[in-house]
Amino acid sequence: MDILQIISDELSVKYHQVENAVKLIDDGNTIPFIARYRKEVTGALSDEDLRTLYDRLNYLRNLETRKEEVRKSIEEQGKLTEEIINSLQNAKILAEVEDIYRPYKQKKRTRATIAKEKGLEALSEAIINQDNKISIEEIAEKFIDPEKGVETIEDAIAGAKDIIAENISDNPTYRKEIKRYCYRDGVVLTEANTKDEKEENSTYQMYFDFNEKVNRIPSHRILAINRAEKENAIKLKIQKPEENIIDFMERDIIKDKNSKYAEILEDTVEDSFKRLIEPSVEREIRSDLTEKAEEKAIKVFGQNAKQLLMGAPLKGMTVMGFDPAYRTGCKIAVIDETGKLLATTTVYPTEPQNKIEESKKELKALIKKYNINMIAIGNGTASRESEKFVADMISEIDQEVYYTIVSEAGASVYSASKLATEEYPDINVSLRGAISIARRLQDPLAELVKIDPKAIGVGQYQHDVNQKRLAESLAGVVEDAVNEVGVDVNTATPSLLSYVSGINKTIANNIVKYRDENGKITERKELLKVPKLGKVAFEQCAGFIRIFDGKNPLEITAVHPESYKKAEQLLENIGYKKEDLKDAEKLKNIKLKLNSVNIKETAKQLDIGEMTLKDIIDELSKPGRDPRDEMPKPILRSDVLKFEDLKEGMILNGTVRNVIDFGAFVDIGVKHDGLVHISELSENYVKNPSDVVSIGDIVKVKVIKIDNERQKVSLSMKV
Repeated sequence: MDILQIISDELSVKYHQVENAVKLIDDGNTIPFIARYRKEVTGALSDEDLRTLYDRLNYLRNLETRKEEVRKSIEEQGKLTEEIINSLQNAKILAEVEDIYRPYKQKKRTRATIAKEKGLEALSEAIINQDNKISIEEIAEKFIDPEKGVETIEDAIAGAKDIIAENISDNPTYRKEIKRYCYRDGVVLTEANTKDEKEENSTYQMYFDFNEKVNRIPSHRILAINRAEKENAIKLKIQKPEENIIDFMERDIIKDKNSKYAEILEDTVEDSFKRLIEPSVEREIRSDLTEKAEEKAIKVFGQNAKQLLMGAPLKGMTVMGFDPAYRTGCKIAVIDETGKLLATTTVYPTEPQNKIEESKKELKALIKKYNINMIAIGNGTASRESEKFVADMISEIDQEVYYTIVSEAGASVYSASKLATEEYPDINVSLRGAISIARRLQDPLAELVKIDPKAIGVGQYQHDVNQKRLAESLAGVVEDAVNEVGVDVNTATPSLLSYVSGINKTIANNIVKYRDENGKITERKELLKVPKLGKVAFEQCAGFIRIFDGKNPLEITAVHPESYKKAEQLLENIGYKKEDLKDAEKLKNIKLKLNSVNIKETAKQLDIGEMTLKDIIDELSKPGRDPRDEMPKPILRSDVLKFEDLKEGMILNGTVRNVIDFGAFVDIGVKHDGLVHISELSENYVKNPSDVVSIGDIVKVKVIKIDNERQKVSLSMKV
């Protein structure tokens, strides 16, 4: 099996692209490094393509390893044939390999193995051969052996049937075809577990009497059904095309439907299917459906997490973080524009204390003292009551102050973490959440990397999927986001640095320690003095490190040190030096001249790849740019919208908070986010909601349905 060809076909890219990418991966290069600095070699495969390639490479290599293990095992048993070798070579998935191996696996004692111990294997072969010239009873009589527990002809035939049933069950060709029947014609059936459940439980109401074809059921429904079954709310069964399956096996096994052997073999086929094949095939189908559903959920979670991480930072603002609560009070933290903590307090404007005026007075004093122009309110418990309080307070202040709602998912996880304790050893755990909320507005990426990606809370069923696979996928997502933005080596926390290409947690801590002991790092090559950061790690990380106010102006860009000379030659060609990148007026002219560079000719002249040259031009045109600045900024509010104010037909602006298989949740400023169902995302057919919207998008929506009782609102983007 040519693994590279398979990946090439699956990704619809050229063979040499896959071949080169695999060589780079095998040589120890990271995905962000390959995606950014080896475009010529891979034909500009994106980080997403490279991660898919990497996953498939691992799967297919494991598949080849398993094939070899199975081949050796069968060979050691002296049963390896040309047919088995070919079947193994043609197997595309692990399940096929296991089906081929099934007859040769060491089995526990089964009805068939017991029958074999009684010496009935020859009788089973005689029945399968179906020689009509001799009667079954006549053959079976020879196998009667009371000492072995075969008392009668019937005992002998029953044992032989058990052997045949197991052989049928172990036949990989039958299993492959049966699964094909089940995937094509099978139906997922669910019903309520008990009558009481049917009345009481409304969460899984739609699954109390539900059916959908196996090949049509979407991934989010599979995960919902799995959860409902786990909570004993429903029973599940896969209805299979039993008659067609049995008919298919009988046609292959029974030579003459009118023979004396037909009835015995019909019974045996039915027994084999119902007792041996059906339960294991059902398990396999369910496992396969769940695996695919989990992969889809993990992918959606990853896309959402990336969009949240890449949210636009609000720079140059002093922010008040407002962590809402009832009984224990609302925690407040004031952060300056660099993220430094200025003040903390606790106020009680909500139930049961309702100290509204005292709270207003205290917060107004902080706003005046620190010239605060932005309040970030967490979206958890008491969020909307807190929002109303903040909106009322803002209306009483002369200066311009705005507020916005910030997701506080994972803030409590961070507050109690070892990292938060190290960052704020003298600050109460409860106040750290307010600090996190404020900082998320200033720099979502730098703050969110401190939290386990699973706790970010943008997706669906993240607690139901394979946790190891989810963690691996999300680590890759965070790594891609961090490296896309770049990291200021002189201000970054160890958490942020540890996601930089080529830098692990130990090296990240060593960089911070080096920085603390030696002062600011002034050029990238100084990183080579950091313990355990050798030449290999330096090559991987250097381009993603930013050094502002350092010795080399190129180091506020993503230009890699390996391309410094080429970048300087390029600037020289247009009449400038790298130092001119710091001069705003000269930079305008540099940008104009770079725009008119002939890529083909200049690439030849500089002996550099065209893609690399384009990247260098982009970086020199916008030194120090943050790709997140192009993302939509959060909606800033100064007044509150109550649920009671909503009317059908109302047009509102909202922020996309979550994107799932069946639509998107949009924050329109009321207590609960409204749902835009997939059918309401666009006038055109939408296959995947993430093709239309992303987390953080500001969208115009129309209110189409209000459920006052459940405080739910349905929205449409067909405005």
